[in-house]
Amino acid sequence: MSLRAVRQLHRMRTFYAAAVLLWAASAAWVGWEHPGSRQMWVSALFMLVFMGLLAVTSLWLHRLQGTGADKPAHHAAPRGTPARRHVNA
Repeated sequence: MSLRAVRQLHRMRTFYAAAVLLWAASAAWVGWEHPGSRQMWVSALFMLVFMGLLAVTSLWLHRLQGTGADKPAHHAAPRGTPARRHVNA
């Protein structure tokens, strides 16, 4: 996977973490005001969905970082001086 994709996964992980916090706060607030209401359960459901997305993204990033995907690939030959070759006559 490319470096660009890894960076995008980092951004999505941050977004999912913020969404989990937002929906957890919403569920707590609505649960305090109206315990057992439909809004509370919807907030809790969204929190669980984003928590699952956060877990999958974190697991994927953990596996990619173990393979060294964040390091740039070197496709070209090294720029050392070329070895002298003897020409047979």
